[in-house]
Amino acid sequence: MADSLILEFDDIEHDVLTGIYSEETGKPQPLRMSIAVEYKVADHYGPDSHLDESKNYMDLKFAATDALPEGVHFKLIESVADHICDTLFAQDARVLAVTVKIVKLAIATANEKIGITLRRERR
Repeated sequence: MADSLILEFDDIEHDVLTGIYSEETGKPQPLRMSIAVEYKVADHYGPDSHLDESKNYMDLKFAATDALPEGVHFKLIESVADHICDTLFAQDARVLAVTVKIVKLAIATANEKIGITLRRERR
């Protein structure tokens, strides 16, 4: 069995311009996003391993917040997830796959979790 390394950042909340219905367009919606990145594992992680042997977790948060273009309306949350994947692949060639889970908070009426999960592998 091969070694693997999954870096995760869960429950990032960020307002994003998204939606297809008239009541959704023109105003940001709160999304809750979780990101898992499959990363090329080092041969060994010792007590003195440097950060450049892995990935900074804050890069995952950046991809789901500041890296989303301001003023751009994403019709589908799938497009938001795709943009996050593209950002993470562009940041680091050692990213092998990205999984993004997005929950649309504004449409929940009884605390249910309505959304998508997109997994992309490096092509």
